[in-house]
Amino acid sequence: MVLVMREDGVLEASRDGGTGFARYYGDGVRSEMQGVLLFGGDEAEFPEELEPATMARASHARAPASEVLAEIDAAALRYAGHDALRQAGLSVTEWLHLYRANIEIESGYNPQARSPVGAIGLGQLMPGTASLLEVDPHDWRQNLDGSARYLLMQLGRFRSPELALAAYNAGPEAVLQYGGIPPYQETQGHVRKVMSVVARLGVEF
Repeated sequence: MVLVMREDGVLEASRDGGTGFARYYGDGVRSEMQGVLLFGGDEAEFPEELEPATMARASHARAPASEVLAEIDAAALRYAGHDALRQAGLSVTEWLHLYRANIEIESGYNPQARSPVGAIGLGQLMPGTASLLEVDPHDWRQNLDGSARYLLMQLGRFRSPELALAAYNAGPEAVLQYGGIPPYQETQGHVRKVMSVVARLGVEF
């Protein structure tokens, strides 16, 4: 049995597998974009649909959900004074819920989550991104710390939660290329689902 994300961002149990998230990270540069542009998906090429996500073999015991949730909050609060929050106009509470919602959509709070393209752990970090952040993506606490810093990097670049989520999912270069949320079905769905979870947690941007 697996957790499947509905369109409203709610996780529910299912015996069917879910599709994994592809990653296309780039170096990206700082952008002053303030608005969010959502492009239609009909005119753009989109990678082939991914097979159901496979899970990495457990090299250590899976952390209890309560421990994972506590560490998610700790990772978010560790960067409560980060300049990116001011640049994006986010309060600490908004940042905490945004970060938690992104983890929920990325991995369903499963430290052993592994996508077909190699994204690892709770924050679904690619090995190259983890190396850039100097974290071990297989260590779930380091994975959370790295994913928090990577999301903050995107908030600092794009000054918008939606654009930051799109950059986290599709890579900052894709957001820069399209001047907004890229016309990728998966990326648009990721942004929509994360923001639905944020709203479910009681925050409206």
